[in-house]
Amino acid sequence: MPLLNQKRKALLVLEDGSVFEGTAFAGKGVTMGEVVFNTGMTGYQEVITDPSYKGQIVTMTYPLVGNYGINTEDMESAGIHLEGFIVKEYQPNPSNWRMKQNLKSFLEDYGKIGIEGIDTRALTRRLRLSGSMKGIISTQSYDVQSLLAQARAYPGLVGRDLVREVSCQTPYLWKKGAPHAGKLPSKKPVKKLRVVVLDCGVKYNILRLLENNGCEVLVLPASSTGKDILALKPDGVLLSNGPGDPAALSYIVDAARTVIGHVPVFGICLGHQIIGQAIGGYTEKLKFGHHGINQPVKNVDTGRVEITSQNHGFVVVPASVGSKAKKTYHNLNDSTSEGMQMPLTMSVQYHPEAAPGPHDTEYLFLQFVEIMKKEKGKTK
Repeated sequence: MPLLNQKRKALLVLEDGSVFEGTAFAGKGVTMGEVVFNTGMTGYQEVITDPSYKGQIVTMTYPLVGNYGINTEDMESAGIHLEGFIVKEYQPNPSNWRMKQNLKSFLEDYGKIGIEGIDTRALTRRLRLSGSMKGIISTQSYDVQSLLAQARAYPGLVGRDLVREVSCQTPYLWKKGAPHAGKLPSKKPVKKLRVVVLDCGVKYNILRLLENNGCEVLVLPASSTGKDILALKPDGVLLSNGPGDPAALSYIVDAARTVIGHVPVFGICLGHQIIGQAIGGYTEKLKFGHHGINQPVKNVDTGRVEITSQNHGFVVVPASVGSKAKKTYHNLNDSTSEGMQMPLTMSVQYHPEAAPGPHDTEYLFLQFVEIMKKEKGKTK
């Protein structure tokens, strides 16, 4: 009879045949996804509740995870969206005055598998050299050839619309730091700017910062049309972050194309990619993506270097956009596109709301507010 405290063996098998053995600290069963790594030293709660990680198994490069537990204030959505979680060492006895539960119980509440004891340095190096790969985690079958066949059969992210799986199903009002279901207010507030957020997998901190900057925040499902958005008479529209392949989201691109030029628009991460496609550009997949809180980005206008939080595996190809939009930021690690600007429209590939990460670029929310105020003043 196995000991009560004996840990369950877990295997991670990558599509290239690599096998990593560890143990499960949370959950059991089998899960598949695209295996990526995140370089953040803190912020694991924000990472696992970020809807943009739908379809992915996340490896944390920082070696000790779980030491401050889970709290209610740092949620970035209503649940967990990633497919699996990999750490070098899990801390089962966290300590923090805000803590409500430990990481193990939180993962298990949402039926997610967490494994530890993996050589995360070796795994990260393999992903950096070969690129993000499809993988499978199993705590119940250890037949490597069978697991490898399943991993290779997994569809991956290219061509998949994962936004429909994470977007809200009905509109809601974001008020006092929380979502409020029910009929949206028809009357516009006198002293606030009305912002309609198209929820492609929006992080809560985007909504928090909009509200903190004096906006009434209405959130619509990603399936909403441009006509639906404009019917609410917004002072501005925010196209949010989200998971999957932006090239598979023609219905969101159509909605963006309808809205752009009529009201101020702010695109973040996937929203940036949507705008790029709406003006005639296209996207491509990165080798291993940008996932972390230390990506250096250069402001083209000022020359200032800002450290940013990022989570994306696809980028807009600048040449495909051409002169239709002004380039505003570029990544200093790989020179990829990090921002665009057009009349009434601005977008960034990174996450100015951070959560987790540095606050270098929070000023972009103020810029968006100023654009809306200026445009609203013209209509009076």
